[in-house]
Amino acid sequence: MSQLSLFSADQTAPSAADLAGLLAAAGQVVAVGGQARVSVVVADEWRADAIAAMIAGTGLIAQRGISDEGSPVVGTAPSPALLPLAQEWTRGAVKLAPPTWVPGPRAVRLWALASGRADDEDVLRYELGLDPHSPESYSTLATALMRTGVAPTLIGTRGSHPALRVSGRRRLTRLVEMIGEPPVDPAAYSAWPLV
Repeated sequence: MSQLSLFSADQTAPSAADLAGLLAAAGQVVAVGGQARVSVVVADEWRADAIAAMIAGTGLIAQRGISDEGSPVVGTAPSPALLPLAQEWTRGAVKLAPPTWVPGPRAVRLWALASGRADDEDVLRYELGLDPHSPESYSTLATALMRTGVAPTLIGTRGSHPALRVSGRRRLTRLVEMIGEPPVDPAAYSAWPLV
């Protein structure tokens, strides 16, 4: 008998729109013809494994690779189901978060999987990484996260690791309620929010 999950990410049906969480991080979307594909470079294999499983859960085909720098890359095969996402998240050739985006729990989980990191100095702080090549989206993504009930602080905008920092027990509890437990890989625990 399986246990009922209390986490929002487990209570919503998977959708191609969830992959917007990868775009909130450093993910990229490319449209070609009537199809599009989403991909993201991640720091760890456990991240790529968990993202690939979530992509497969949407019914899309997950693809894996290695970047030129030797980091894991995970993404989708081209699909017409991703074309609306490409249209919403790009202006010309530039990635830009849509101003009305409200991330669902699965999108926020994908965001955490792609770029989430625990703060080494304070267990009551967690960071969702942002794309350093898309600074125009930072305030839009902060507002989007606020719409979910998690108020972040924008940090590191002048460096190579910009992020939205979630601080305090109440906000972290809300974040964990949305994204659920870390993946089963032991390495994931050190990069997951604790409450």
